Amino acid sequence: MTTVTEETTPISHYERIGGAAAVKAAVELFYDKVLADPELAGYFADVNMPEQRRHLALMLAVILGGPNEYTGRGLAEAHQPLGITPAHYARVGEHLIVTLTELGVPADILADVQAVLGQVREQVVSARTA
Repeated sequence: MTTVTEETTPISHYERIGGAAAVKAAVELFYDKVLADPELAGYFADVNMPEQRRHLALMLAVILGGPNEYTGRGLAEAHQPLGITPAHYARVGEHLIVTLTELGVPADILADVQAVLGQVREQVVSARTA
């Protein structure tokens, strides 16, 4: 027998795509694409990639309505010193959407992720290049 709470609590995007395992798979595939992109790979030359992948997985979990266990730096603090251009930000976003699409993420979740990408753009793109 289900309770009223179970019947009325909407399932999160995080749960719909398969939780932590699905997010981890998305992050792995996403960074494989980004690191293979000659226009973007340079941003990660001196980055601890296992740590970077872990941070993105935790952040994606939050964006998708999963558990909030992210304790890293804020977006602006982490990205502003990198001099990220609007074109490179768009390219990273495209890699993320292609990755999620390839993994079968439903269209409504893709739309929400794209909306978040739009909302945080100014925190990530360098103020010097925007």
